[in-house]
Amino acid sequence: MRLMLSMLIFLTWSAFSWAQEAPEGPDRSATGGATTLEDILARQRGEKVDSSYRAGNTGQGNVEALIGQLGTRGTASDSDLYRALRYGTADVTVSSRSPGAGVLIQDAGMWWLSFRTGPLRTYGSYLLGGTLVALLLFYLIRGKIRIDGEKTGRTVTRFNGFERFGHWLFGGSFLILGATGLIALYGRDFLIPLFGKQGFATIALASKWIHNNIAWAFMLGLVIITVNWVAHNIPNRHDLKWLAVAGGLFSKGLHPPAKKFNAGQKIIFWLCIILGISISLSGLSLLFPFELPMFTKTFVIANATGVPELLGLNLPEQMSPHEEMQYAQIWHVMVAYGFLAIIFAHIYLGSIGMEGAFDAMGTGEVEEQWAREHHSLWLEEVQEAEASGGAASPAE
Repeated sequence: MRLMLSMLIFLTWSAFSWAQEAPEGPDRSATGGATTLEDILARQRGEKVDSSYRAGNTGQGNVEALIGQLGTRGTASDSDLYRALRYGTADVTVSSRSPGAGVLIQDAGMWWLSFRTGPLRTYGSYLLGGTLVALLLFYLIRGKIRIDGEKTGRTVTRFNGFERFGHWLFGGSFLILGATGLIALYGRDFLIPLFGKQGFATIALASKWIHNNIAWAFMLGLVIITVNWVAHNIPNRHDLKWLAVAGGLFSKGLHPPAKKFNAGQKIIFWLCIILGISISLSGLSLLFPFELPMFTKTFVIANATGVPELLGLNLPEQMSPHEEMQYAQIWHVMVAYGFLAIIFAHIYLGSIGMEGAFDAMGTGEVEEQWAREHHSLWLEEVQEAEASGGAASPAE
């Protein structure tokens, strides 16, 4: 009786201890320690799943058991080999010098795929669609911004040939990059139903080649417009007056003074420079995979400021080469969405939105009255400079 009582106490204590020490998580006894349905569903919900039950389950539990596993008579089963490769315990020699070659399995990229095809594309579509709708409403309410005064029949040279070349090289290449980039983002949804998978594959391959090579023209155009116009886009006191009345865009007959570029154009210019540099850097990182990592060091600096923590962000400071590429691609697309929205507004005002605006980049010559209404201070400077060298050229 005493023996049975002792065994009962021992078993009760053992069960209690096991219950206290057992790790939280699904009961895997029915699967022999393998993945359960709850594990799969939790991973699909984006929850963090403790994978230690798989990471340590590689055959005999040591690296020696996996030696020779890539030969014809491996000592480990396929499942054991897969887990060893995935969790970095396999004895594998990589001959490639690429930084990413040592990562044979990288499943942390599921967040990238989910974000790219989910929130990024959804909110990016809202931004572009919302911008187009806002411009349409502005046009319907405000109408085309006309030249209020009587036209003089004389023109003033606003931009010379080199300035226009830099503008069209920068702007034209960006529009091509935007179109080919949108094919990469939306092509599967819209082009496969129209052209089939083979047709889409051909279009996507051509778009990728064009995107990669036109990028160089974009970066060259960025350099040219920076050199040409950076001195003219330094903010001054007249910009405050322009901003106070929104440049007269919402009021007929109101024309605040401005030099060669008004405050609105200066904002567009500096946004193009900042976004242009940023999208170029991420683009170069994508053109030369694993060679130009940027985000690990950036996140370290950002975390040191404490701002991400205040915003509830957990920026990783250690990444695999593939994760660096995924962040570069996400950032590239995010900047592109914002850039496209800005360029849509710029194209509108430079074409159908304002009378006489397209001439500035079309022929380089603008109607004198247009210059007087939109850039009066610049016109005064030009006329003073021309006073000793001849009058403004007559309109043809």
